[in-house]
Amino acid sequence: MNHQSAEELFPVVDEDGNEISLAPRTICHNGKSMLLHPVVHLHLFNDKGELYLQKRAATKDLLPGKWDTSVGGHISPGELPENALEREASEELGLKNIRYRFMKKYIWESARERELVYSYSGSSDDTPVINPDEIDEGRFWSREEITESLGKDVFTPNFEKEIVMLNLLTLRHENDC
Repeated sequence: MNHQSAEELFPVVDEDGNEISLAPRTICHNGKSMLLHPVVHLHLFNDKGELYLQKRAATKDLLPGKWDTSVGGHISPGELPENALEREASEELGLKNIRYRFMKKYIWESARERELVYSYSGSSDDTPVINPDEIDEGRFWSREEITESLGKDVFTPNFEKEIVMLNLLTLRHENDC
């Protein structure tokens, strides 16, 4: 089997999220094609209002070692965003029972890629257990800790934009999302 056929394929979507084609991961992340592809983000809160963040694994092709959203991942071809969110929460943090609500869909563009982000906030009675293949560490952060670390190259640029855009530092999170 050649390398190209074994490579993960991402759906390429229009700005409304309609799948229009498929493209290999390397093409979507090469900084040249800028093909729009869909992802999900989950902002997981505990009952104290703290936000769980993950430190991206050193092996990640994009932004290794940066703190990021609780859960984040690509939507597979033909997959609904909610199904991708549940799959990624299980794969990355071992969460089987999450309560969540949709917050916003937006386009994130960096020097390497363009993503259509489906962002959710939520909670779970499960204790997060990190997948070491995906995440180097994870923990709940207080709003004060996050605020003090903004702009200090601790977080991914997308997380910094999203936390402000969604007012996550002022959001009163309810456990019954």
